[in-house]
Amino acid sequence: MSGKQYKAHEVSCCIKYFIFGFNIIFWLLGVAFLGIGLWAWSEKGVLSNISSITDLGGFDPVWLFLVVGVMFILGFAGCIGALRENTFLLKFFSVFLGIIFFLELTAGVLAFVFKDWIKDQLNFFINNNIRAYRDDIDLQNLIDFTQEYWECCGAFGADDWNLNIYFNCTDTNPSREKCGVPFSCCTKDPAEDVINTQCGYDIRAKEDAEQKAFIYIKGCVPQFEKWLQENLTVVAGIFIGIALLQIFGICLAQNLVSDIEAVRESCLFT
Repeated sequence: MSGKQYKAHEVSCCIKYFIFGFNIIFWLLGVAFLGIGLWAWSEKGVLSNISSITDLGGFDPVWLFLVVGVMFILGFAGCIGALRENTFLLKFFSVFLGIIFFLELTAGVLAFVFKDWIKDQLNFFINNNIRAYRDDIDLQNLIDFTQEYWECCGAFGADDWNLNIYFNCTDTNPSREKCGVPFSCCTKDPAEDVINTQCGYDIRAKEDAEQKAFIYIKGCVPQFEKWLQENLTVVAGIFIGIALLQIFGICLAQNLVSDIEAVRESCLFT
């Protein structure tokens, strides 16, 4: 194999190491997210009792870290494929990235077409997690963050908290939180440095006009729709940026595969 073979066809070092650097970021982020997810599950005892995965009635936020963490496989394939000039791994990387891009595009189109269905599913999702609010601390923190950030309470209103066994207003409910709402539903006083976690106690036993002075009346579904409309340009820009980054990665990987195959062919015919 002489040096002349590489004069006509050479693997671009620029593309090769750019893909390597591009993917090592994905790989490191994936490992970090996966590590956080597994650590959180370990703290909950899920790893020692796998059946506990199905114990929760609501969504476990740890799933987000685990699902995102799986992208370390994609980053690993891209890194090793570029560094070792392995066309199989590079093709796996580009195909997998293409599938993700197609799924994102499909999800975007379906979300636009079936807006009302998604709204109903979001309502069902939030109410399901309201029922499981006290069952998991991560879920509880996620709901509290959502209600505080969007200044909302429940899916469509504070009365949705009747779905939770601790907050419902039934006569048989012995909980001190009966007819109340979580503290994240309370309107914030800028002068208060310490959060009053009991601010929502008995609030729904009061008249609607009186409730408005202490808690957020609007539900999280309409507040999310309002936020989406107000930040549509930013959201669209983020998704377009991610899509362009994915297309760029696919093009680079395919370009590198073509270079590698061209070099190999020149070796065979020399």
